[in-house]
Amino acid sequence: MTEHAYRIQGATGEWEVVIGLEVHAQVTSDAKLFSGAAATFGAEPNTQVSLVDAAMPGMLPVPNRECIRQAVRTGMAIDAQINRWSRFDRKNYFYADLPQGYQISQLYHPLVGEGAIEISLDDKNPDAAGKTIGVERIHVEQDAGKLMHDQHPTRSYVDLNRSGVALMEIVSRPDMRSPAEAGAYLSKLRSILRYVGSCDGNMDQGSMRADVNVSVRKPGDELGTRTETKNVNSVRFVMAVVEQEAKRQVEVIEAGGKIAQETRLYDPDRNETRSMRSKEDAHDYRYFPDPDLLPLELDDAFLDECRASLPELPDSKRARYEAAGITRYNAAVLTADVDTARWFDALLDAGASAVPAANWVTSELFGALNRLGKDIAASPVSPTQAAELLALVADGTLSGSLAKQVFEVMLETGDAPGKIVEDRGLKQTSDTGAIEAVIADVMEKNPNQLAQYRGGKEALFGFFVGQTMKAMGGKANPGVVNELLKKALG
Repeated sequence: MTEHAYRIQGATGEWEVVIGLEVHAQVTSDAKLFSGAAATFGAEPNTQVSLVDAAMPGMLPVPNRECIRQAVRTGMAIDAQINRWSRFDRKNYFYADLPQGYQISQLYHPLVGEGAIEISLDDKNPDAAGKTIGVERIHVEQDAGKLMHDQHPTRSYVDLNRSGVALMEIVSRPDMRSPAEAGAYLSKLRSILRYVGSCDGNMDQGSMRADVNVSVRKPGDELGTRTETKNVNSVRFVMAVVEQEAKRQVEVIEAGGKIAQETRLYDPDRNETRSMRSKEDAHDYRYFPDPDLLPLELDDAFLDECRASLPELPDSKRARYEAAGITRYNAAVLTADVDTARWFDALLDAGASAVPAANWVTSELFGALNRLGKDIAASPVSPTQAAELLALVADGTLSGSLAKQVFEVMLETGDAPGKIVEDRGLKQTSDTGAIEAVIADVMEKNPNQLAQYRGGKEALFGFFVGQTMKAMGGKANPGVVNELLKKALG
């Protein structure tokens, strides 16, 4: 990745950008981190709030085992250190959507320590180098509520549905050096979380969002002052933040200014970041151990169960697909999203051959789903039906063009391919007598082309193939047609 290093071209020369991401991922669980209240998205305001979430006096938090389990499994999926002993701390600040007056988080002793995520920037190139992005830690914490400013002309309303929702904060090292690397890291992290099942990755619903730390420096210099752009909710926006914020910082420095260490917000409509609050005098959150919660101590049985429950992860699955002969690019496409990978595995389990199956899914199926505006989980064609269609192509019953016709009918009707072939008489024929008769007719009707071909214009062979296939309604076996035409044309 170094030969095409990303650089900002400034008036005083080239600048390098340094990026770190802090990703907040909502843990998949039926309940919140310290209460039994539901954590589903889209409920009416303040309908999912327990007395614990509302911080009523005398309420004591109790850790949700499933939330801890999911965070541990996530750590294991990125080969991170799992800390058998961890502790909850109180982060004290006052805000209208934080009823306790503090957030329960983990600062000094997080649940998960150092790990790493492998990214690739060029899946089409088999020789392209990957890059390892370090993960510093994953800790669990509770979310705050939400202020709603558009419900009343002079007042802000508070919705506490999100108060106490379990989050994993996944903190990267400042190892990324371009918008593309930041985008690849976030996409890969999202993919891993969805494989593990620890977060649904729905960035548009706020269940995964990123704080983007950006600084610039002359290549090889010390790290510059960083800014933090909060709550960015798509891969595309994260890449835009890196690009715009890096350019802004270069302009400020080259004009003789200094970068303020501050929190910023991204405005997608104007594609710019703007200052939110200064961190020059960083808040004193007065962290201290939460006196209501015992430290978490994990035993061998719990850790063994977590590890045993992990699925095959994207990198392992991709290596397996490539070993089966699937191209690097197709393997990357098929493993990028867990729903696609599960659908493709079901197709292989139904007996389809890996390489033709991969080519068909990435071209025919994806094209059809794109046209229909559906994702693969809502595919009108099941993996079993797709395997049957591919088998009919493999055994010569259907040609490529007939298979396309059958597939279109499958999308419309949901019928099995075998039934469609029978009902509509779409079988490919290898009947040499019938094909020879059609070839003789085509030659008789095209004497000029025949004379030109026999006079040395060999490119006309394709014309005769096309005419023969057309006359047979696309149902002739192309291999047999080619063989018989060569004999007939002489």
